[in-house]
Amino acid sequence: MSFLIRWVVTAIAVGAAVWIVPGITTVGNDATVAVIVGALILSLINISIKPILQILSLPITVFTLGIFYLIVNALILELAAVVGTGLFGSGIAIDGLGSAILGSIVISIVSAIVNSVLGTDSRRNG
Repeated sequence: MSFLIRWVVTAIAVGAAVWIVPGITTVGNDATVAVIVGALILSLINISIKPILQILSLPITVFTLGIFYLIVNALILELAAVVGTGLFGSGIAIDGLGSAILGSIVISIVSAIVNSVLGTDSRRNG
C-alpha cells in the first residue's frame, strides 16, 4: 500500500478517534489540520519505530496472549501526540493511558474497515 493511501486511511481513523474517544482532542487552530498532522506523524512512526517495538516486546506479548500489543499501540499513539504537539504545535492531545488504549483500538478498527472498503488490505494484495 502506498504511503499516501496509508496516510489518508490513518487520517480517517484518527478523526474517528478524536470524535469518539472523550480523552483525545485536537491541538491547534484548525481541527482538520490537526488530524492530518497527527495522522502523518502516526503513519511515519508506524512505518519506522513500530516494527522495532513489536520485535522487542514479542516475549511479553506472547506471555500475555497478545494483550500487551494494546499497550504498544497506545504508547505509539502517545508518542505521535507528543511529537505532533511538540514539533508542530498541531496534532492530537491524549489525556491518559486509558484514552490512548481506547483510541488505539478505535484507530485499528476504523483502519481495518476503511482498508476493506477501499480494497487496500495488505493481506489481500500479496
